[in-house]
Parts: sequence; C-alpha cells; structure tokens
Amino acid sequence: MSSGVPSSAKVVVIGAGIVGNSLVWHLARLGWRDIVQIDKGPLPNPGGSTGHASNFIFLTDHSREITDLTLDSVEQYEEMGVFTKSGGFELARTEERMEELRRRMSSAKAWGITGELVSPEFVKEKVPFIETDQFIGAFWQPDVGVVDSLRAGTIMRERAMELDALTVVPNVEVTGLDTEEDATGRRRITRVRTDGGDIDAEHVVIACGVWSPKIGDMAGVSIPLTPAVHQMISVGPCPQLSGLEGEISIPIVRDMDTFCYERQHGADMEVGSYAHRAILMEPEDIPSIEQAKLSPTEMPFTEDDFDPQLEQAYELMPELLGAEGAEIRYAINGLLSLTCDGAPILGESEVKGLWSAAAVWIKEGPGVGRAVAEWMTDGHSEIDLAHSDIARFHPHQKRREHTKLRTTESFIKTYGIIHPAEQYESDRDQRLSPMHESQKKLGAVFFETAGWERPFWYESNAALLEEYGDRVMPREHEWDARWWSPIINAEHLRMRDAGAVIDLSAFQVLDIVGPGALDTVQRTCVAQCDVAVGKVIYTPVLDAKGGFRSDLTVMRLGDDHFRVVTGGAHGMADRAWFTAQLPDDGRTTLTDRTDEISTIGLWGPRARDVLSALTSDDVSHEGFGMLSCRQVTVGGVPVLASRISYVGELGWELYVSMDDAAALWQQLLDAGSPHGVVPVGIGVYGTTGRIEKGYRAYGAELDAERTIVEAGMQRPKVKAADFIGKEDYLRQREEQPLTVLCTLTVDDHTSASGTRRYMLGGEPILTRDGGTLTDGHGHHPYVTSAGSAPSLGKHVLLAYLPPEEAVIGNQLAVSYMEELYPVTVGSVDATPLLDPANERMR
Repeated sequence: MSSGVPSSAKVVVIGAGIVGNSLVWHLARLGWRDIVQIDKGPLPNPGGSTGHASNFIFLTDHSREITDLTLDSVEQYEEMGVFTKSGGFELARTEERMEELRRRMSSAKAWGITGELVSPEFVKEKVPFIETDQFIGAFWQPDVGVVDSLRAGTIMRERAMELDALTVVPNVEVTGLDTEEDATGRRRITRVRTDGGDIDAEHVVIACGVWSPKIGDMAGVSIPLTPAVHQMISVGPCPQLSGLEGEISIPIVRDMDTFCYERQHGADMEVGSYAHRAILMEPEDIPSIEQAKLSPTEMPFTEDDFDPQLEQAYELMPELLGAEGAEIRYAINGLLSLTCDGAPILGESEVKGLWSAAAVWIKEGPGVGRAVAEWMTDGHSEIDLAHSDIARFHPHQKRREHTKLRTTESFIKTYGIIHPAEQYESDRDQRLSPMHESQKKLGAVFFETAGWERPFWYESNAALLEEYGDRVMPREHEWDARWWSPIINAEHLRMRDAGAVIDLSAFQVLDIVGPGALDTVQRTCVAQCDVAVGKVIYTPVLDAKGGFRSDLTVMRLGDDHFRVVTGGAHGMADRAWFTAQLPDDGRTTLTDRTDEISTIGLWGPRARDVLSALTSDDVSHEGFGMLSCRQVTVGGVPVLASRISYVGELGWELYVSMDDAAALWQQLLDAGSPHGVVPVGIGVYGTTGRIEKGYRAYGAELDAERTIVEAGMQRPKVKAADFIGKEDYLRQREEQPLTVLCTLTVDDHTSASGTRRYMLGGEPILTRDGGTLTDGHGHHPYVTSAGSAPSLGKHVLLAYLPPEEAVIGNQLAVSYMEELYPVTVGSVDATPLLDPANERMR
C-alpha cells in the first residue's frame, strides 16, 4: 500500500472490487508496469458490490460470451484456492419452467458444462430439508460453487505488487478526469484528479461498479448502467446446518419460479430475491462511506418488498427456516449494476485511453479482468467481447432514462423465462423510418433494432397463408411460434415468386471522405477496396489476430469517397472501429449519415420490371451489373442504387434521403402491385432469405473466435495491400481448419409427443445417437442460426462442425428441449442449398 498518490502512471485503475483487482493482476502478468490502483474505500473491502454479494456461481448462461467469461473466472478462482464446489439446483414449479430447464440443458451441452435434469427425490437426497411437493423437477450442476471474492482480490493485488508493477492507494476519491483533443478533434485521457492529488496517466480504466456512470461523466463518457437493489436476508442459526464442515456443504438452490435462491453460509441460510419491484438509484445518490451504516452499497432493508418471497421460501424449506432459535440476523438491500441489455460494459470509450470495465458480476470478474487486459495489450482478447463492447450503444441508449426504463422492465427477468426473440416494451418508438405510418396501416408487427422500429412481418399479407398452404411450414408448439408468424414464410415465398419491398432504414451509413479515405478502408477491410468508382465491395473486417470484427459493404462513390454500410445492431461499434483507423492529420473524415439516409430493398424475379417502370436509367443486367452502384432517378426521386442481395434474388438496395423515402416506398409498392410484389419484413431479410442461401451473419456465424477459412469465406487471392489481421489470415489459409461452418437440414421434426418442433438457435449438434462432438478448438458444435427455408421445404441450421464430420450427407442429430432430431449435412462451404449457381440474382 502507498501512503500517497503518485504524480504519474502508465495506467490508473479506478476500483478495487473483483474487476479492478483482476485487471491489475492481468495487466501486470502481461508486462505492464507503473500501474496505480485507487479506491475511495478501505481494503480489502472498499464498500462496493463485491463485499456483499452472495458470491455463488452458476455456470450456464444462454450467452456463450457470458458463459465463457464465467468458466474462465471459475478456473482462475480454483487456481487461487478460493472456490468451493457445492453443486447447485435450479427448481421448476411449473411445466413451463421445466421446458426452460430443458433449454438450459441444451446450452450446458453446447458450452461443455456438466449437468442433468433430475427429480424432486434426487434434490431431496442432497438437500434433506426441502419440500418436494413444491416443485416438479430441477436442473443439477455439480460444478456450481461459491467464491471468496475478497480473498481473491487480495491475492491478485499482491501478485501484481510482487512483480513490482502495482501501487495501491485506498481511501482516495476521484474528483475529475482531464482530456485533450488532437488534430482530428478526437480526445484522449491525460489525468485523473483525486482528493489526494492528481495523476498524469496514459490509460485509465473505470472499474468501480455502480459508481462508474458518475466517473464516466467526468470525461463526458456515458457508461449506461444503473445501480439496482437486490434483497437478501440471512436466517440462523439453523440446527440442521450446525456442525457441517466449512462455509458451505449443502447445494445452492435457485427456486426459479419464485425468483429466489437459498444458499447455506455456515449455520445460516441466505435467502435472496429478484421478485420484488425494481428499486433503482442514481450513482450520485449512493451514500458516502461516512453516511453508510454498513457499506455504501448495503442499503436499508425494505421489509414489505421481501415478505411475499420470504413466505415462499418458508414453503420450500419450512423446517429449516422456521426452526426454533433461527431468526433473521442480517437483511440488506444490496446494490448491483444493471444495463439496458443485460450485458457488461467493456472496452475503450470514445476518449482514447479511457476504458470501461463495468456492470460485471462476481461470476465473470476474473474472466473480464483477463479479457480487458488482453484487449488493452494486444488490441483483442481471447474471448470475444463484442456483445459487451461499450461502443455498441447508440445515442438514445446512453440516456439514463433509457437505462432506467429498460432495467425496470428487465429486473424481474433475472430469473425469468426469456424467449430468444423476446422484445422490450419500454422506451420504444425512438427511431421511426419515413415509411412508419404506411407500415402501420399495413399491419406491420414491429421489432426493435438499435432503436429502429422495423416491420418483422405484415398482417396485410395474411391472405398469402391460404395461397401457399402448408408450404408456410406452420409451427404447432407455442414456444416455437412465439414472436414468429407463418406470414413470414408466406412473404418469403411471394418474394421468390414475384418480389418484395423491404425497409432497411436501420442500416448504419458511414461516409469516409478525404485524401486518406482509400488507405483507411484498405487497411480496415480484407477485400480489395482500390476499385473503380461505382463498385460495391462485400468484405470481412478482421481484428489483429485474424478473427472477425465485422462483415459489411463498402461502395466507392468517388476517388476519395467511400460509403460503409453495416447493420444497425453493430453499427456504432463499426463506426468506432473505422474512426480509429483514420489518419491523424484531420484531412480525412468519417460522417455518420444514418439519420439522413433511408434504405429500401427491392428484390425478386420481377424487381427489374418494377424498377424499370419508375426510371429511364438502364437497369438491365448488362447495363447495371452485380456489385455496382450509381445514382439514378426513380419516380422523380434521386436514389443511389446498389445491385447487391442478402436474400439471393435479383434486386437493389436503394439509398434515398429521409425526406424522399416515403414517396419512393409508396411508388415501389404501387408499381409492384400488378406484378404481385408486396412489402415484407425483416423476418424474411434476416432469416429465411439469408438462411436458404447460407449467408453468414456477424454475431451469429461470424465472431472474433472464428476465421474466414473456418467460415468458408476465403477468396482465391489475397490483396497485396496490407490490412489488419493479414498476417494471421495468410497463416490460416495455409493451415487445415480446426472447425468448418456447415449447413444442415432437419430430417424429422416429430417429438415424442407427436408435436413437430422447430429449433431456434443455440442447440447442441451431436452424433446421430446422441454422442458428444468436439472440434479442434475444444468446442462442442451448436446451432449458430436456425430458420425456415420455405423454398426448400426444410428447417435449416448453421453450425461449425469438426472437420471430420463436415461431410455432405453426414447424418447427425440436434438436441432440442432434451430430444434428439435427425439432421443431415447439406453444405460444407459457402455453396447455398438454394440456387447454388446464383442464377436467380441475374
């Protein structure tokens, strides 16, 4: 420990909870020196959430990213000797919850976690004081356990200090963050101001949990999390627990349908609740150390909120919690961090050198510490953190009001049953396309992406259901059909037969202009970008180790003008990535034109007929070839037309000003109607259309842990110009892939009950008789995307398989809700199952 604040540092880590402690150790391990760690509280427990959390760790999450961080954290805790395995149960009181536990079993198998579904009697054998008539089954994970997170933090700090890399200064509060601008107008961090003195620093990491938004605001950086209350009591002493060895020897119980847990702590039983109302706070309103009775994050207990859950806990364990002499010995409203999408907030902010490592729970702490340290050192981490990247937030998502509304809605979902397609209801209608009113009249069912309200299907197309009959592949089971409609498949078939008009306003549109524009896109993109003006380039974007950073489209609109078009969900991260590649002289700029330009897609065999009726420009195949773009006039409206397709049909993306978009939309619908062309939703564009063609999607098939070769997307040649990840990509091309992306079709959907079931994604791929498969990375294959392929009459799955299993015609199985369904490998490269010669696109 230091008695004073150093005047300078290579990096300052703000926070000495589990994340800050993990981070300083991993930075030191990776060779960083001159690290300063500060916290406003005393050590080893400075008063944050780490000090009061129940500290148990369940391993399985439906997110692979969060699961990987959790598994890495447990491995680190075990290495430090601070993790105790107790096993853990998740109980089901209803059949709906049992279905969710079957789904959790699928995730466990996909991520390589040991678990099984068990009977109430099995639970009773390990938790003898539980009442079996209160639940109907459970999910058992023997590797669940608890961690001494304060001891872990001390060990990691001490390890960093033993390397002479770390200075720790407790009881010092941050009062400001200083930044300065460079020639391009970009800011970087220069200084941390504290009540004990100022520290000049090249890098600063905000790792102070619920206080992080307050610290970020000091540099004008939004860290959109909210402190939220989690209630917990400790009942004891319980005679059934007295005399048991150690802190915990009874498995932890999550009573999922009551949103509660019961966790032994010596002779006491802790009961925690996520069932109460959302109790949120502002970071500025958290009491100081001097004001707090216990610690700043342990708020006064509100008994009325907890009473209903306490009653349910007594029903589950009446003899234990109601034992003579047992009483509530400790009760708090403990603060933890919630975000609008449930993911952590990690990575470098828009201020260069200022990093966030916030909204992280105990179970992910060391994994996050290692990953962020790798990211700071190498520009990437071993575990892909794309879903947690601080750059993901759009401006409206950075508002505290948005975070409050979303977390108020999502708090009760902590133990909830969340459908993969489930939509938030709060803070909607933030971004409306010019066609929104027209779409409402057509009965659009809107899903949200990046704040945009996008039609997923149109009720006005319901009449197509009768026209196409069983070809729409109706789904019998409510779970499979939730947040879905057979109208999507009917719209798909109409697009294949005639044509479709699709609102793509959610595209992120970025213009890079200036003398360094070509060098910027060449350095960022894998594909050759030094092409003729008017050419369209589809390209992967890699990180430094050759993993996917994104995949997107680039149009060359002038010698020094390139337009980057990417998906809305990942648009802000792509914007940050391209911005970081701009030259430092300030003469080349990146302008986000997303709010100025709407995009409308027109595809199908009659698309050329529709466009020809509205323009005098040559739109023939010879006059307007594939992967080309140019300015045309459509119905009197100036349009940048790009001949490209994500659905495998002839057509164009039409870029038009927001002011003219509604008029263009209506003209396309009017001109298309005689040809049978209809508006269709994103359900076709994002799922059925692309999956029939085997098109990969970033965030599903493509991520930083996959390579171009493994995804089957390598091209015959590699451009001579240098680009990020090129060295690793060249090496990957010379090596045999460790896994291969394949397209599979489901041979029989019939479940044991006779109901036909349809996979939604995330399910494990097994041998035909249910045996485990493992690829060269040590990963088990799972479904990255699933969806109807109505033109094929098949349900199609995409999955990475071990190379020896990636054989066309190979018969495997997919496990869905703990039943096996036969599947067959249909493609082992990017060759689509539908129209492999791409004739329909001409």
